[in-house]
Amino acid sequence: MEILQGILIIVLAFWMVLDQQGFVITTWFPSIIGMIAGLIMGDMSTAMVIAGTFQLMALGVANIGGSSVPNYGLATVVGIYVAVRTTHDLEHAKAVALAVGVPVGMLGIQLDVLGKLLNTYVSHAAQKALNEGKFKKMERTLWIGPLIFGLTTAVPTALCVFFGDDIVRMILNVVPKWFTDGLSIAGSMLPVVGIALLLQFMPVKKYLTMLIIGFVISAYLNIPILGIALLGFAFAYYYFTQNIHKTPATAAAAETNTMEQGDDFDE
Repeated sequence: MEILQGILIIVLAFWMVLDQQGFVITTWFPSIIGMIAGLIMGDMSTAMVIAGTFQLMALGVANIGGSSVPNYGLATVVGIYVAVRTTHDLEHAKAVALAVGVPVGMLGIQLDVLGKLLNTYVSHAAQKALNEGKFKKMERTLWIGPLIFGLTTAVPTALCVFFGDDIVRMILNVVPKWFTDGLSIAGSMLPVVGIALLLQFMPVKKYLTMLIIGFVISAYLNIPILGIALLGFAFAYYYFTQNIHKTPATAAAAETNTMEQGDDFDE
């Protein structure tokens, strides 16, 4: 039974990162992923207390624009597994989960950055195969990307399942500082690249005034992100309500112009 639980926990850790980026069925929110981990471990009450603790830590944290943040979903899965295995006392279990889960979640930042860096080579290899007309090779190459992302969460989980939480702490202590610093710098650059990519697909020229307003509010007025989001919703709602009434008139005018052009053509 313990072996089966360990395997299912590793599979869950592998699946949640793929689900978060593609399917969005379970996601890696601690409250959701913790419920599934609780079902696997057979201790739902302990699992939900631990998941709720990590969910509070995860509030307001999002990997926007490709940024790398602490993986509290991974911390929840590993924390629940180790805590349920270690003790049946609720308060002690929560302390154990935090002691184990937080380092694993922080390690998840470095692994996420490493996975994104490796996937740049995967995308270039797939692009090369596409340019050469080797479509089957391109499809096989693209499958490497999800595999890399899945391993970024499955590997630390497997290490904790097989060797305990001490292995994770040992890895964090052994990895050179220059390597972790390099990953941190790369992780800091990824949000800028992500935002630049997003701006390429957004109608920036059309809504440049809104972009400037949002920048001024954020940079100079220090309004929290929730306030900025509410202002954005207000602007969007106003724009929508003003233009939805113009749509029928515009469509009617376009239809009239089409009919007139048709009559001219007939003549």
